[in-house]
Amino acid sequence: MSAISVNSGTGSTPINITGLASGIETSTIIKSLIAAEKVPITRLGTKQEKVQAQQEELRSLQSSLQQLSFTVEEFALPSLFETSQTVVSSEPLRVAATVATGAAVGGYEVEVTQLASSAQRTYAFASPAAEATITVDGREYTIGAGASAKELAAKINSDGSGSVYAAVLNSETLVLSNRQTGTTEGKFIEVSGEVLTEKEGTAKEGRDAEYSIDGVAGTSASNTLTEAIPGVTLTLGGVTTTVGAVTVDVQPPAPSKALIEEKLQAFVKLYNSTVEAVAKQVSTKPIAEASSAKEYAVGTLFGDNELSQLLTSMRSSMYEAIEGLPSTMSSPYDIGLGTGLEGGTSKPSQSSVEGKITLESSKLQSALSEGPEAVEKMLQGWSKSLRSVITNVSGPGGLLSSRIETDETQITSLRKRITSMNEALAEKEKSLVQTYAALEAALAKNNAQLSWLGQQTESLSKL
Repeated sequence: MSAISVNSGTGSTPINITGLASGIETSTIIKSLIAAEKVPITRLGTKQEKVQAQQEELRSLQSSLQQLSFTVEEFALPSLFETSQTVVSSEPLRVAATVATGAAVGGYEVEVTQLASSAQRTYAFASPAAEATITVDGREYTIGAGASAKELAAKINSDGSGSVYAAVLNSETLVLSNRQTGTTEGKFIEVSGEVLTEKEGTAKEGRDAEYSIDGVAGTSASNTLTEAIPGVTLTLGGVTTTVGAVTVDVQPPAPSKALIEEKLQAFVKLYNSTVEAVAKQVSTKPIAEASSAKEYAVGTLFGDNELSQLLTSMRSSMYEAIEGLPSTMSSPYDIGLGTGLEGGTSKPSQSSVEGKITLESSKLQSALSEGPEAVEKMLQGWSKSLRSVITNVSGPGGLLSSRIETDETQITSLRKRITSMNEALAEKEKSLVQTYAALEAALAKNNAQLSWLGQQTESLSKL
Protein backbone atom coordinates (compact mmCIF):
# COMPACT_ATOMS: atom_id res chain seq x y z
CA MET A 1 0.00 0.00 0.00
CA SER A 2 1.04 3.57 -0.51
CA ALA A 3 2.46 5.67 2.30
CA ILE A 4 0.84 8.89 3.55
CA SER A 5 3.05 11.63 5.00
CA VAL A 6 1.74 14.00 7.65
CA ASN A 7 3.63 16.40 9.90
CA SER A 8 3.69 15.72 13.64
CA GLY A 9 2.23 18.27 15.96
CA THR A 10 5.48 19.94 17.02
CA GLY A 11 8.18 18.77 14.68
CA SER A 12 8.74 19.07 10.94
CA THR A 13 9.51 15.37 10.34
CA PRO A 14 6.55 13.77 8.54
CA ILE A 15 4.76 10.69 9.93
CA ASN A 16 4.36 8.03 7.22
CA ILE A 17 0.94 6.35 7.23
CA THR A 18 0.70 3.34 4.93
CA GLY A 19 -2.73 2.12 3.86
CA LEU A 20 -2.13 -1.28 5.40
CA ALA A 21 -4.82 -0.99 8.01
CA SER A 22 -7.64 -0.15 5.58
CA GLY A 23 -6.22 -1.75 2.46
CA ILE A 24 -7.07 1.48 0.58
CA GLU A 25 -4.61 3.44 -1.68
CA THR A 26 -5.12 6.56 0.42
CA SER A 27 -2.28 8.58 -1.25
CA THR A 28 -3.80 7.95 -4.68
CA ILE A 29 -7.19 9.11 -3.46
CA ILE A 30 -5.70 12.32 -2.05
CA LYS A 31 -3.73 13.03 -5.25
CA SER A 32 -6.86 12.55 -7.34
CA LEU A 33 -8.89 14.85 -5.12
CA ILE A 34 -6.18 17.57 -5.21
CA ALA A 35 -5.78 17.22 -8.99
CA ALA A 36 -9.49 17.81 -9.46
CA GLU A 37 -9.29 20.88 -7.22
CA LYS A 38 -6.35 22.22 -9.29
CA VAL A 39 -8.33 22.36 -12.58
CA PRO A 40 -9.85 25.83 -11.88
CA ILE A 41 -6.42 27.11 -10.82
CA THR A 42 -4.87 25.82 -14.05
CA ARG A 43 -7.59 27.57 -16.05
CA LEU A 44 -6.93 30.82 -14.24
CA GLY A 45 -3.18 30.41 -14.94
CA THR A 46 -3.90 29.94 -18.64
CA LYS A 47 -6.09 33.04 -18.63
CA GLN A 48 -3.34 35.00 -16.91
CA GLU A 49 -0.79 33.94 -19.53
CA LYS A 50 -3.14 35.03 -22.32
CA VAL A 51 -3.74 38.43 -20.76
CA GLN A 52 0.00 38.91 -20.18
CA ALA A 53 0.72 37.99 -23.81
CA GLN A 54 -1.90 40.46 -25.02
CA GLN A 55 -0.45 43.17 -22.79
CA GLU A 56 3.04 42.61 -24.21
CA GLU A 57 1.74 42.85 -27.78
CA LEU A 58 -0.11 46.07 -26.94
CA ARG A 59 3.05 47.55 -25.41
CA SER A 60 5.07 46.62 -28.50
CA LEU A 61 2.53 48.23 -30.82
CA GLN A 62 2.33 51.29 -28.60
CA SER A 63 6.12 51.73 -28.79
CA SER A 64 6.10 51.44 -32.60
CA LEU A 65 3.23 53.92 -32.92
CA GLN A 66 4.89 56.43 -30.58
CA GLN A 67 8.09 56.27 -32.62
CA LEU A 68 6.05 56.87 -35.78
CA SER A 69 4.37 59.84 -34.08
CA PHE A 70 7.75 61.41 -33.29
CA THR A 71 8.81 61.00 -36.92
CA VAL A 72 5.59 62.59 -38.18
CA GLU A 73 6.13 65.53 -35.82
CA GLU A 74 9.35 66.43 -37.67
CA PHE A 75 7.31 67.51 -40.71
CA ALA A 76 5.79 70.33 -38.65
CA LEU A 77 9.19 71.78 -37.71
CA PRO A 78 10.12 75.02 -39.56
CA SER A 79 13.76 73.90 -39.59
CA LEU A 80 12.95 71.27 -42.23
CA PHE A 81 12.20 74.03 -44.72
CA GLU A 82 15.01 76.43 -43.81
CA THR A 83 16.44 77.89 -47.02
CA SER A 84 20.02 77.45 -48.10
CA GLN A 85 21.97 77.83 -51.31
CA THR A 86 23.57 75.10 -53.33
CA VAL A 87 26.21 75.35 -56.00
CA VAL A 88 26.93 72.77 -58.68
CA SER A 89 30.13 72.31 -60.69
CA SER A 90 30.13 70.52 -64.03
CA GLU A 91 33.67 69.21 -63.29
CA PRO A 92 33.99 68.96 -59.48
CA LEU A 93 37.34 67.12 -59.67
CA ARG A 94 38.88 70.09 -61.51
CA VAL A 95 36.86 72.90 -59.94
CA ALA A 96 34.99 72.11 -56.71
CA ALA A 97 32.55 74.73 -55.45
CA THR A 98 30.81 75.35 -52.12
CA VAL A 99 28.67 78.20 -50.84
CA ALA A 100 30.49 80.00 -48.04
CA THR A 101 27.94 82.78 -47.48
CA GLY A 102 24.99 84.20 -49.38
CA ALA A 103 26.15 84.03 -52.97
CA ALA A 104 25.13 85.82 -56.13
CA VAL A 105 22.80 83.59 -58.11
CA GLY A 106 23.85 82.60 -61.62
CA GLY A 107 26.14 80.50 -63.78
CA TYR A 108 29.87 81.13 -64.09
CA GLU A 109 32.42 79.84 -66.63
CA VAL A 110 35.70 78.95 -64.93
CA GLU A 111 38.94 78.14 -66.79
CA VAL A 112 42.14 77.02 -65.06
CA THR A 113 45.42 77.19 -66.94
CA GLN A 114 47.80 76.67 -64.01
CA LEU A 115 47.55 75.36 -60.45
CA ALA A 116 49.35 76.98 -57.53
CA SER A 117 52.39 75.01 -56.37
CA SER A 118 55.06 75.38 -53.69
CA ALA A 119 58.81 75.81 -54.18
CA GLN A 120 60.85 72.66 -53.65
CA ARG A 121 64.42 71.31 -53.59
CA THR A 122 65.68 67.72 -53.71
CA TYR A 123 68.65 66.45 -51.65
CA ALA A 124 70.78 63.35 -51.35
CA PHE A 125 70.85 62.16 -47.75
CA ALA A 126 73.85 60.59 -46.03
CA SER A 127 73.40 59.03 -42.61
CA PRO A 128 75.78 60.77 -40.16
CA ALA A 129 78.54 58.88 -38.33
CA ALA A 130 78.04 61.16 -35.33
CA GLU A 131 75.37 63.54 -34.09
CA ALA A 132 74.66 66.19 -36.73
CA THR A 133 72.65 69.42 -37.01
CA ILE A 134 70.83 70.52 -40.18
CA THR A 135 69.56 74.09 -40.64
CA VAL A 136 66.53 74.78 -42.89
CA ASP A 137 65.51 78.43 -43.33
CA GLY A 138 67.05 79.22 -39.95
CA ARG A 139 65.42 76.30 -38.09
CA GLU A 140 67.82 73.73 -36.60
CA TYR A 141 67.15 69.98 -36.53
CA THR A 142 69.56 67.63 -34.72
CA ILE A 143 69.76 63.91 -35.51
CA GLY A 144 71.86 61.21 -33.88
CA ALA A 145 74.56 59.00 -35.33
CA GLY A 146 73.21 56.53 -37.87
CA ALA A 147 69.86 58.37 -38.19
CA SER A 148 67.80 57.75 -41.33
CA ALA A 149 66.20 60.14 -43.82
CA LYS A 150 62.79 59.24 -42.32
CA GLU A 151 63.92 60.35 -38.87
CA LEU A 152 65.06 63.72 -40.21
CA ALA A 153 61.79 64.13 -42.16
CA ALA A 154 59.79 63.36 -39.01
CA LYS A 155 61.61 66.11 -37.06
CA ILE A 156 61.05 68.65 -39.84
CA ASN A 157 57.36 67.81 -40.32
CA SER A 158 56.61 67.91 -36.58
CA ASP A 159 58.01 71.45 -36.26
CA GLY A 160 54.94 73.68 -36.11
CA SER A 161 57.04 76.79 -36.80
CA GLY A 162 58.92 75.30 -39.71
CA SER A 163 58.65 76.69 -43.24
CA VAL A 164 58.90 73.41 -45.17
CA TYR A 165 57.61 69.86 -45.35
CA ALA A 166 59.89 66.90 -45.95
CA ALA A 167 59.15 63.84 -48.07
CA VAL A 168 61.38 60.75 -48.32
CA LEU A 169 61.49 59.29 -51.84
CA ASN A 170 63.86 56.51 -50.79
CA SER A 171 66.41 55.99 -48.05
CA GLU A 172 68.85 58.31 -49.81
CA THR A 173 66.62 61.07 -51.24
CA LEU A 174 64.78 63.84 -49.34
CA VAL A 175 62.49 66.45 -50.93
CA LEU A 176 61.80 69.73 -49.13
CA SER A 177 58.86 71.92 -50.22
CA ASN A 178 57.50 75.19 -48.88
CA ARG A 179 54.43 74.85 -46.74
CA GLN A 180 52.80 77.71 -48.61
CA THR A 181 52.04 77.63 -52.33
CA GLY A 182 52.49 80.65 -54.59
CA THR A 183 55.14 82.46 -56.61
CA THR A 184 58.57 82.43 -54.97
CA GLU A 185 60.20 85.78 -54.36
CA GLY A 186 64.01 85.74 -54.05
CA LYS A 187 65.79 82.90 -52.29
CA PHE A 188 63.87 79.87 -51.08
CA ILE A 189 64.58 76.81 -48.92
CA GLU A 190 68.06 77.60 -47.64
CA VAL A 191 69.76 74.49 -46.20
CA SER A 192 73.08 73.91 -44.44
CA GLY A 193 74.48 70.71 -42.97
CA GLU A 194 76.74 67.94 -44.18
CA VAL A 195 74.12 65.19 -44.35
CA LEU A 196 72.15 66.92 -47.19
CA THR A 197 73.57 67.56 -50.66
CA GLU A 198 71.27 69.25 -53.21
CA LYS A 199 70.81 67.48 -56.52
CA GLU A 200 71.48 69.75 -59.46
CA GLY A 201 68.62 70.81 -61.68
CA THR A 202 65.89 69.74 -59.26
CA ALA A 203 65.00 73.09 -57.68
CA LYS A 204 61.52 74.37 -58.57
CA GLU A 205 60.13 77.79 -57.81
CA GLY A 206 56.62 78.18 -56.47
CA ARG A 207 53.84 79.33 -58.80
CA ASP A 208 50.51 81.11 -58.50
CA ALA A 209 47.31 79.59 -59.81
CA GLU A 210 46.15 81.17 -63.04
CA TYR A 211 42.49 81.14 -63.98
CA SER A 212 39.71 83.15 -65.58
CA ILE A 213 36.06 83.55 -64.64
CA ASP A 214 33.70 84.61 -67.41
CA GLY A 215 36.76 85.70 -69.36
CA VAL A 216 38.27 87.84 -66.57
CA ALA A 217 41.79 86.59 -65.72
CA GLY A 218 43.03 86.19 -62.17
CA THR A 219 45.85 84.72 -60.12
CA SER A 220 46.06 83.25 -56.64
CA ALA A 221 48.86 82.04 -54.39
CA SER A 222 46.49 79.29 -53.25
CA ASN A 223 44.33 76.77 -55.09
CA THR A 224 41.46 77.77 -52.82
CA LEU A 225 39.70 80.88 -54.12
CA THR A 226 37.41 82.68 -51.69
CA GLU A 227 36.80 85.93 -53.54
CA ALA A 228 36.73 84.98 -57.21
CA ILE A 229 32.93 84.50 -57.04
CA PRO A 230 31.28 86.43 -54.17
CA GLY A 231 30.01 84.04 -51.51
CA VAL A 232 31.46 80.95 -53.19
CA THR A 233 34.64 79.02 -52.39
CA LEU A 234 36.36 77.41 -55.37
CA THR A 235 38.93 74.66 -54.93
CA LEU A 236 41.10 74.16 -58.00
CA GLY A 237 42.06 70.55 -58.54
CA GLY A 238 43.21 70.46 -62.17
CA VAL A 239 43.66 72.50 -65.32
CA THR A 240 40.78 72.75 -67.77
CA THR A 241 42.70 73.16 -71.02
CA THR A 242 41.56 69.76 -72.30
CA VAL A 243 37.91 69.95 -71.25
CA GLY A 244 37.11 73.63 -71.73
CA ALA A 245 35.45 75.95 -69.26
CA VAL A 246 33.87 74.44 -66.15
CA THR A 247 30.35 75.67 -65.38
CA VAL A 248 29.66 76.67 -61.77
CA ASP A 249 25.93 77.17 -61.14
CA VAL A 250 24.91 79.05 -58.00
CA GLN A 251 21.25 78.30 -57.29
CA PRO A 252 18.73 80.52 -55.49
CA PRO A 253 18.11 80.02 -51.75
CA ALA A 254 15.64 77.17 -51.25
CA PRO A 255 14.82 74.34 -48.84
CA SER A 256 16.95 71.24 -49.20
CA LYS A 257 15.04 68.91 -51.50
CA ALA A 258 17.41 66.07 -50.65
CA LEU A 259 16.82 66.47 -46.91
CA ILE A 260 13.03 66.62 -47.28
CA GLU A 261 13.01 63.50 -49.46
CA GLU A 262 15.32 61.71 -47.01
CA LYS A 263 12.92 62.47 -44.14
CA LEU A 264 9.90 61.32 -46.17
CA GLN A 265 11.61 58.08 -47.23
CA ALA A 266 12.46 57.36 -43.57
CA PHE A 267 8.82 58.02 -42.67
CA VAL A 268 7.58 55.67 -45.41
CA LYS A 269 9.82 52.88 -44.14
CA LEU A 270 8.71 53.31 -40.52
CA TYR A 271 5.04 53.77 -41.48
CA ASN A 272 5.03 50.54 -43.49
CA SER A 273 6.74 48.50 -40.76
CA THR A 274 4.26 49.84 -38.19
CA VAL A 275 1.23 49.10 -40.39
CA GLU A 276 2.60 45.62 -41.04
CA ALA A 277 3.01 44.96 -37.30
CA VAL A 278 -0.52 46.14 -36.47
CA ALA A 279 -2.09 44.27 -39.40
CA LYS A 280 -0.28 41.06 -38.42
CA GLN A 281 -1.72 41.19 -34.91
CA VAL A 282 -5.24 41.87 -36.19
CA SER A 283 -5.15 39.09 -38.80
CA THR A 284 -3.38 36.31 -36.85
CA LYS A 285 -5.83 33.73 -35.48
CA PRO A 286 -5.33 32.03 -32.11
CA ILE A 287 -3.96 28.48 -32.04
CA ALA A 288 -6.91 26.12 -31.56
CA GLU A 289 -5.32 23.86 -28.94
CA ALA A 290 -2.60 26.02 -27.43
CA SER A 291 -0.63 24.34 -24.66
CA SER A 292 2.24 26.72 -23.86
CA ALA A 293 2.75 30.38 -23.01
CA LYS A 294 4.28 30.92 -26.46
CA GLU A 295 1.22 29.46 -28.17
CA TYR A 296 -1.16 31.37 -25.91
CA ALA A 297 0.49 34.59 -27.15
CA VAL A 298 -0.59 33.94 -30.73
CA GLY A 299 -3.75 35.68 -31.89
CA THR A 300 -4.51 37.60 -28.71
CA LEU A 301 -5.48 40.66 -30.82
CA PHE A 302 -7.19 38.81 -33.66
CA GLY A 303 -9.97 40.91 -35.20
CA ASP A 304 -9.34 43.76 -32.76
CA ASN A 305 -11.81 46.49 -33.74
CA GLU A 306 -9.86 49.44 -32.32
CA LEU A 307 -6.64 48.48 -34.11
CA SER A 308 -8.54 47.86 -37.35
CA GLN A 309 -10.06 51.32 -37.08
CA LEU A 310 -6.59 52.78 -36.49
CA LEU A 311 -5.31 51.26 -39.75
CA THR A 312 -8.29 52.71 -41.62
CA SER A 313 -7.73 56.18 -40.15
CA MET A 314 -4.00 56.14 -40.91
CA ARG A 315 -4.63 55.16 -44.51
CA SER A 316 -7.32 57.81 -44.92
CA SER A 317 -4.90 60.52 -43.75
CA MET A 318 -2.89 60.03 -46.97
CA TYR A 319 -5.80 61.20 -49.12
CA GLU A 320 -8.05 63.40 -47.01
CA ALA A 321 -7.82 67.05 -48.03
CA ILE A 322 -6.59 69.40 -45.33
CA GLU A 323 -9.02 72.21 -44.69
CA GLY A 324 -7.98 75.67 -45.89
CA LEU A 325 -5.43 74.52 -48.47
CA PRO A 326 -5.73 74.76 -52.26
CA SER A 327 -6.93 71.61 -54.01
CA THR A 328 -3.64 71.30 -55.89
CA MET A 329 -1.69 70.85 -52.65
CA SER A 330 -4.04 69.62 -49.95
CA SER A 331 -2.84 66.11 -49.06
CA PRO A 332 0.32 63.95 -49.07
CA TYR A 333 -0.94 62.38 -52.29
CA ASP A 334 -0.10 65.67 -54.06
CA ILE A 335 3.62 65.23 -53.34
CA GLY A 336 3.79 61.55 -54.30
CA LEU A 337 2.88 59.81 -51.06
CA GLY A 338 0.39 57.04 -51.76
CA THR A 339 -0.26 53.33 -51.98
CA GLY A 340 1.04 53.03 -55.52
CA LEU A 341 -0.07 50.91 -58.47
CA GLU A 342 1.45 47.75 -59.85
CA GLY A 343 3.72 48.24 -62.84
CA GLY A 344 2.32 51.66 -63.66
CA THR A 345 -1.14 50.17 -64.31
CA SER A 346 -4.44 50.84 -62.61
CA LYS A 347 -4.12 47.57 -60.71
CA PRO A 348 -3.38 48.07 -56.98
CA SER A 349 -0.08 46.58 -55.83
CA GLN A 350 -0.02 43.93 -53.10
CA SER A 351 1.62 46.41 -50.72
CA SER A 352 -1.19 48.90 -51.32
CA VAL A 353 -3.76 46.22 -50.53
CA GLU A 354 -1.91 45.73 -47.24
CA GLY A 355 -2.12 49.47 -46.56
CA LYS A 356 1.55 50.26 -47.20
CA ILE A 357 2.66 53.43 -48.96
CA THR A 358 5.36 54.54 -51.38
CA LEU A 359 6.98 57.87 -52.28
CA GLU A 360 7.13 58.99 -55.91
CA SER A 361 10.38 60.96 -55.94
CA SER A 362 9.79 62.79 -59.24
CA LYS A 363 6.41 64.06 -58.05
CA LEU A 364 7.92 65.29 -54.79
CA GLN A 365 10.78 67.09 -56.51
CA SER A 366 8.38 68.72 -58.96
CA ALA A 367 6.15 69.93 -56.12
CA LEU A 368 9.12 71.36 -54.22
CA SER A 369 10.32 73.19 -57.34
CA GLU A 370 6.92 74.68 -58.08
CA GLY A 371 6.01 75.80 -54.55
CA PRO A 372 8.00 74.78 -51.47
CA GLU A 373 5.85 77.05 -49.28
CA ALA A 374 2.71 75.16 -50.31
CA VAL A 375 4.39 71.81 -49.62
CA GLU A 376 5.47 73.05 -46.20
CA LYS A 377 1.95 74.14 -45.24
CA MET A 378 0.47 70.85 -46.44
CA LEU A 379 3.00 68.76 -44.50
CA GLN A 380 2.44 70.80 -41.36
CA GLY A 381 -1.33 70.34 -41.56
CA TRP A 382 -1.08 66.65 -42.42
CA SER A 383 1.49 66.07 -39.66
CA LYS A 384 -0.87 67.54 -37.08
CA SER A 385 -3.79 65.44 -38.34
CA LEU A 386 -1.95 62.10 -38.52
CA ARG A 387 -0.20 62.67 -35.21
CA SER A 388 -3.58 63.27 -33.58
CA VAL A 389 -4.86 59.95 -34.94
CA ILE A 390 -1.81 58.07 -33.67
CA THR A 391 -1.60 59.86 -30.30
CA ASN A 392 -5.27 59.19 -29.50
CA VAL A 393 -4.41 55.51 -29.65
CA SER A 394 -0.79 55.30 -28.44
CA GLY A 395 -0.21 58.43 -26.39
CA PRO A 396 -0.52 58.88 -22.61
CA GLY A 397 -4.13 58.29 -21.64
CA GLY A 398 -4.86 56.87 -25.11
CA LEU A 399 -6.70 53.69 -25.98
CA LEU A 400 -3.65 51.44 -25.74
CA SER A 401 -2.56 52.90 -22.40
CA SER A 402 -6.05 52.31 -21.05
CA ARG A 403 -6.11 48.72 -22.29
CA ILE A 404 -2.63 48.03 -20.93
CA GLU A 405 -3.70 49.35 -17.52
CA THR A 406 -6.87 47.24 -17.65
CA ASP A 407 -4.81 44.16 -18.47
CA GLU A 408 -2.46 44.94 -15.58
CA THR A 409 -5.41 45.16 -13.19
CA GLN A 410 -6.74 41.85 -14.47
CA ILE A 411 -3.32 40.18 -14.22
CA THR A 412 -2.93 41.38 -10.63
CA SER A 413 -6.40 40.11 -9.74
CA LEU A 414 -5.75 36.71 -11.34
CA ARG A 415 -2.40 36.41 -9.62
CA LYS A 416 -4.00 37.07 -6.21
CA ARG A 417 -6.80 34.58 -6.87
CA ILE A 418 -4.33 31.90 -7.95
CA THR A 419 -2.17 32.49 -4.88
CA SER A 420 -5.17 32.37 -2.57
CA MET A 421 -6.54 29.19 -4.19
CA ASN A 422 -3.14 27.49 -4.02
CA GLU A 423 -2.84 28.32 -0.34
CA ALA A 424 -6.36 26.99 0.33
CA LEU A 425 -5.61 23.84 -1.65
CA ALA A 426 -2.40 23.26 0.30
CA GLU A 427 -4.39 23.48 3.55
CA LYS A 428 -6.99 21.10 2.17
CA GLU A 429 -4.33 18.60 1.12
CA LYS A 430 -2.81 18.79 4.59
CA SER A 431 -6.25 18.27 6.16
CA LEU A 432 -6.94 15.24 3.95
CA VAL A 433 -3.60 13.69 4.85
CA GLN A 434 -4.29 14.20 8.54
CA THR A 435 -7.84 12.82 8.21
CA TYR A 436 -6.71 9.67 6.40
CA ALA A 437 -3.80 9.29 8.80
CA ALA A 438 -6.22 9.44 11.74
CA LEU A 439 -8.51 6.92 10.00
CA GLU A 440 -5.63 4.52 9.41
CA ALA A 441 -4.49 4.92 13.01
CA ALA A 442 -8.03 4.18 14.29
CA LEU A 443 -8.37 1.15 12.01
CA ALA A 444 -4.95 -0.08 13.08
CA LYS A 445 -5.98 0.23 16.73
CA ASN A 446 -9.25 -1.62 16.10
CA ASN A 447 -7.39 -4.34 14.24
CA ALA A 448 -5.00 -4.69 17.15
CA GLN A 449 -7.88 -4.98 19.63
CA LEU A 450 -9.64 -7.55 17.44
CA SER A 451 -6.45 -9.53 17.24
CA TRP A 452 -6.07 -9.49 21.03
CA LEU A 453 -9.67 -10.55 21.58
CA GLY A 454 -9.16 -13.37 19.12
CA GLN A 455 -6.11 -14.53 20.99
CA GLN A 456 -7.99 -14.39 24.30
CA THR A 457 -10.91 -16.36 22.87
CA GLU A 458 -8.54 -19.00 21.56
CA SER A 459 -6.84 -19.28 24.97
CA LEU A 460 -10.15 -19.76 26.79
CA SER A 461 -11.25 -22.47 24.41
CA LYS A 462 -8.20 -24.53 25.32
CA LEU A 463 -9.01 -24.56 29.02
